[in-house]
Amino acid sequence: MSLEDRYNAIRAEIAKVIYGQDEVVDFALAALFSSGHILLEGPPGIAKTLLVRTIAQTLSLEFRRVQMTPDLLPGDVTGSSIYREDTREFEFRRGPVFTNFLLADEINRASARTQSSLLEAMQEVRVTHDGETHQLPDPFITFATQNPIEQEGTYPLPLAQLDRFMFKVMVDYPDQESEQRILKEHHASGGLSNPEAMGVTAVVTPEDIIEARQIIRDTHVRDEVIGYVSELLRATRTDDALAVGASPRSGLMLLMAAKSFARFAGRDFVIPDDVQQSFLPVMRHRIVLSPSTELEGIAADEVLENLLEAVEVPR
Repeated sequence: MSLEDRYNAIRAEIAKVIYGQDEVVDFALAALFSSGHILLEGPPGIAKTLLVRTIAQTLSLEFRRVQMTPDLLPGDVTGSSIYREDTREFEFRRGPVFTNFLLADEINRASARTQSSLLEAMQEVRVTHDGETHQLPDPFITFATQNPIEQEGTYPLPLAQLDRFMFKVMVDYPDQESEQRILKEHHASGGLSNPEAMGVTAVVTPEDIIEARQIIRDTHVRDEVIGYVSELLRATRTDDALAVGASPRSGLMLLMAAKSFARFAGRDFVIPDDVQQSFLPVMRHRIVLSPSTELEGIAADEVLENLLEAVEVPR
């Protein structure tokens, strides 16, 4: 089965439950197949958590969910030491992060200390406790949801934490047609839809994901496209609207995302359209607006869209 076939198989299963969120699904699968983590932001009640649960149901992977709250401690996520009377020794009890597919729900409701406990896990795919290193399962991916930072009781994620996410995807309300379908299909469940009960089945194995990641890494990128990505990065650093521009790691994430979308489209090479499709979700959480831009009420996406228009596209 080709990567394109696996992508289409997962899309078909997700479509049984999730309607009108095609772009969000695409970026979620791009993160899954290219060793990335994803942050989904949007108001409560628009199926962010249900989407992640549904994707997990399509995979033959272990799935765990952590509800992030202000009183959650780092050990509640990564694990803690328990004293065993029989051996008279401390034993490390693994936390929910030891899984293939972790959902950190409402991550910006947790304290900064607990948020940072995910840093090493997401970057190094391991946890260090009491000087001992514990490897996480392979594959490992974090899907985090957050409410808009204007909401009461939220703690904005610092830039270092945000940078661990390959994408930040804005999840909006569905269009009217999709919303009517949601109301029709889900009203009997009282908002407690269960992907398994709705016929979602596992169609991808861990081996499929590991193989897909290698296929994406091997996707060809022309020098002209690499030059295009470099020009986009440099444009973020010279724009007066931005106080902090994109890092080289941002460029690597952008190329990885573009390679994913090329494979989803059945191509073994990247075109500029793949870069443009990935640009906003890869960059919007890695740049910082200048104070004057913020005062004018200009959004990060608007600045990035202007940069896309300004930088010449290779033929």
